[in-house]
Amino acid sequence: MSLFSAIATALWAMLPAYVPNNAAVLAGGGRPIDGGRTWGGRRVLGDGKTWRGTAAGTVAGVALALLLNAGSDTIADLLGVAPVEFPLPAALGLALGAMCGDIGASFLKRRTGRERGAPFPGLDQLDFVVGALALAALLDFDWVAATFTPSVLAVVLVATPLLHVVTNGIAYVIGAKDEPW
Repeated sequence: MSLFSAIATALWAMLPAYVPNNAAVLAGGGRPIDGGRTWGGRRVLGDGKTWRGTAAGTVAGVALALLLNAGSDTIADLLGVAPVEFPLPAALGLALGAMCGDIGASFLKRRTGRERGAPFPGLDQLDFVVGALALAALLDFDWVAATFTPSVLAVVLVATPLLHVVTNGIAYVIGAKDEPW
């Protein structure tokens, strides 16, 4: 697989996992998942993790996967790469797994004394990737194994933190985020 093909496949295959947390921010608010509960004197998750945001992020990721399916052959032909089709279990695993990975990171941040929005290098950039790939593999292992070859997985692990830094920086500059990380 060429480097271009690995990059195109990695970014295409991860789109349903890249979108959910952004959609959750736009649709967020409402009741926190932790219901305001504390553990060890700290919130379990915090106000930033809500049922509405989690549902909206998951729906957005699955909907995007279905839209990508509709155009996969055309885009693949234009790029000259093999098309990536998302079976529904894989789409759900990527989207919901991304949300669960972010929720897990929030839990770890609270346990280590970090406040909402505080940086946690490494975890902030890859939490949703781990969650997305883990749940997608649980729901459709064969698809994950066939799609995320070692070269594609390497691109995901290198490109995702870079994309995270760039998109968060842009969001900060335009006033959509209170901190640049």
